[in-house]
Amino acid sequence: MRHYKSFVALGDSFTEGLNDPGPDGHYRGWADRVAERLAADDPSFRYANLAVRGKLLDQIIAEQVPVAVEMAPDLVSFCAGGNDLLRPGSDPDVMAKKLAGAVRDLRAGGADVLLFTGVDPRDTPLMRRLRGRFAVFYLHLRSIADLYGCRLVDQWSMQGLRDWRAWSPDRLHMNEDGHRLVAARVLDVLGVPFDDWRKDWPAQRADPRARRREDAQWIREHLVPWVSRRLRGVSSGDGLTPKRPDLTPWI
Repeated sequence: MRHYKSFVALGDSFTEGLNDPGPDGHYRGWADRVAERLAADDPSFRYANLAVRGKLLDQIIAEQVPVAVEMAPDLVSFCAGGNDLLRPGSDPDVMAKKLAGAVRDLRAGGADVLLFTGVDPRDTPLMRRLRGRFAVFYLHLRSIADLYGCRLVDQWSMQGLRDWRAWSPDRLHMNEDGHRLVAARVLDVLGVPFDDWRKDWPAQRADPRARRREDAQWIREHLVPWVSRRLRGVSSGDGLTPKRPDLTPWI
């Protein structure tokens, strides 16, 4: 186990922490939870979170990776590509080549790099038809992790994240419970003692009528606005800045 004195988190809404509300008006999320645990072992521990919701892979590589390289932390988490894969015409092979170049730059500075597969989308109405595209990209991520000696956080195998009780009503972002499970998995990958990331949810009887009502509400309140933003070329992160732009002590 390596003793980490600094951590920089890169990415989009997943790493920003949507929808895990924190005490200061910002979202908390798995990355903050990991930073808090690492800081418990070292009062001088420093942390930056450059992630901004809605960011695409190219934007993260151009805007966040160079900043992280300059900060020269011990640990970098790099999760990107999910927003790209939802767009028509995205090519997971091309995306993987770009991501590999960014990982090479991050590793050149001596940082340990965390990469992430996503959750299996077969239970998500919006994404299940794109399951093959996601799977190809995540296989590339596994290869990149092997090639460059990165640590891999495999969410695809996390059965606890396949339950809707780990997700917020938009069905695209985890809730507090989901982020807690991911933080536990990350810390397990890093070899840091923490809670168990395996989760067995109590059995819950499904009501088909209630499920149809929930689906209709989801389409009206979340899917239609999401599609509308895509058609207008608008991102939920437009005009937003990172919540922790500087590598500063956790406290």
